[in-house]
Amino acid sequence: MRTTDLDISKLSLGERIQLAEDLWDSVAAETGGLPLTEAQTADLDHRLAELARDPDVGDPWEVVRGRVQERLDKAG
Repeated sequence: MRTTDLDISKLSLGERIQLAEDLWDSVAAETGGLPLTEAQTADLDHRLAELARDPDVGDPWEVVRGRVQERLDKAG
């Protein structure tokens, strides 16, 4: 399939983001995930240490996802 076979310009912003997520998930499923860089690993280690020090830091995923979805709905 050529990329021109799919006219993504007709998709809303939210639909294009969902398409990108679906594409990424399909790649990860086939490759078993992609390796993290040293910087990504260090960042995750830092965040996990911060969470261990203060379990109440940050917002639950459901709250963050809701905020993102609201922004997508307004944009799209």
